[in-house]
Amino acid sequence: MGDWYRDFANSGVGSTLVEQLGLPRPAVLRRHEPGAPLLTGPAVVGTAGEGRLHETVIRVLEDAGVPVQPPAATDGERLGAVLLDATGVTSPADLAAVHEFLAPALRRLGPSGRVLVLAGPPSDAGSPAQAAARQALEGLVRSVAKELRNGATANLLVVPAGAEAAVPGPVRFFLSGRSAYVDGQVVPLTATDVPAGEDAERPLAGKVAVVTGAARGIGASIARVMARDGASVVGVDVPAAGQSLAEVANEIGGTAFQLDITAPDAAQRLIAHLRERHGGVDIVVHNAGITRDKLLVNMDAARWNPVMAVNLQAQLDTTQALLDADGLLRTGARVVCVSSQSGIAGNRGQTNYAASKAGVIGMVRAWAPAFAERGATINAVAPGFIVTEMTATMPFGTREVGSRINSLQQGGLPVDVAETIAWLSQPSAAGVNGQVVRVCGQSFLGA
Repeated sequence: MGDWYRDFANSGVGSTLVEQLGLPRPAVLRRHEPGAPLLTGPAVVGTAGEGRLHETVIRVLEDAGVPVQPPAATDGERLGAVLLDATGVTSPADLAAVHEFLAPALRRLGPSGRVLVLAGPPSDAGSPAQAAARQALEGLVRSVAKELRNGATANLLVVPAGAEAAVPGPVRFFLSGRSAYVDGQVVPLTATDVPAGEDAERPLAGKVAVVTGAARGIGASIARVMARDGASVVGVDVPAAGQSLAEVANEIGGTAFQLDITAPDAAQRLIAHLRERHGGVDIVVHNAGITRDKLLVNMDAARWNPVMAVNLQAQLDTTQALLDADGLLRTGARVVCVSSQSGIAGNRGQTNYAASKAGVIGMVRAWAPAFAERGATINAVAPGFIVTEMTATMPFGTREVGSRINSLQQGGLPVDVAETIAWLSQPSAAGVNGQVVRVCGQSFLGA
């Protein structure tokens, strides 16, 4: 499931031709490889106003072995990342400093480079002017992300006072190859305790992770990445997918549990399995989902009801049962739900699917406070156009349009969704709760 146009545009003859014709040239994205450095080049760190996270960011870089150059450096080496602590912005006048730092730094940004801005939340601003300036940073970052080329990305971390301890994990994610297809996103953090001593290569070591819909596609990729990062994976899928599920489980050294998640006793059967085999669970990934597309006026109950049952009601029922099961969800548990770009922007012929995926977002936001009380988190990822066996069957024109209408000019891969889910499952992601992270290459559809 390669990208013929990207491969052609980056070939010797193809690169010349697309340049002559003025066509876009999608970059080969830098994705995570075990043992790879955090960045491929040095970083520069700047401030706008009296920022409070400058030293924290520098420590993250130094701990990862990334050389940090002063903002005034002008040598010819390409930068791996440009980071700006804008938590000190107090008025629109301070935005001039943002421009003065970013403009020359972006000229030096290398292929698959990273731009990361850290700011305070507009809701906590001390004045309308400060709220305006903080909100302005969102528009700036989203626009910068659309201006970057060569696989570079730009994202914004919103850090309230008191949430400083939650910063390092998200910073590492957004700078790394794990975030290759996460672009133009705004991720708010919350103040919380963050466990120390996480293994950079195996951050999920010792964790038990359940992944639904694990027999194929994105679910199988999630299971593989979880196992790579150290988790013991319980793959769940319907009995009809039993053979494929067993193959995935055997490949990663996990276990296969055949289960129709819409069955009345599904949650209790899963709970009994987890108690008996593992004594509890640390991570639950609600990935299972189906589509039954049709225009709303032509859609019958046979298309509407199953989509709601699998995509939304099963997540609600299973999560509630896990919360009610005494001691099953361990301290620091992570629940990650798969939503969709369709749930944010809508999609013609997918009223049932879009409604179910929007419902997942509402569920996550509503449950976040209850999870926080337990020292746990619940979040969602919203994939955009991801290249899978299913998208490969689309008409050529539809597939090409879907894969190109984003800032990275290409479709994502299942591993891109898996990497973001695995990050949200890490102990160091404790400050991310009740959020929806789009894995869409900054799609031009939706927010």
